[in-house]
Amino acid sequence: MEQVFQAVAQNWFWSVMGLIAIVSIVVGAITSMVNGMGRERSRREIAAYIAEGTMTPEQGERILSAKDKEED
Repeated sequence: MEQVFQAVAQNWFWSVMGLIAIVSIVVGAITSMVNGMGRERSRREIAAYIAEGTMTPEQGERILSAKDKEED
C-alpha cells in the first residue's frame, strides 16, 4: 500500500487528471439519466392529459414535437 501512495505522490499531476476524468464521467452519466427521466415523465403526463380528455392528441403531438426540436 505504501508503494501506491509513493507512486501517486511522484505522479500527482496524472493522478489528479485521472480523478478529474473519472468524476466528470460520473457527473455526465448522472446528468444524462436525470434528463432522460424528466423527458419520460413529461411524455407520461401528456399521455395522461390526452387519456382524460383535457388535451387532444394533436395538441400532445405538437408539444412533444416542439420539445424534440428544442433538444436538437
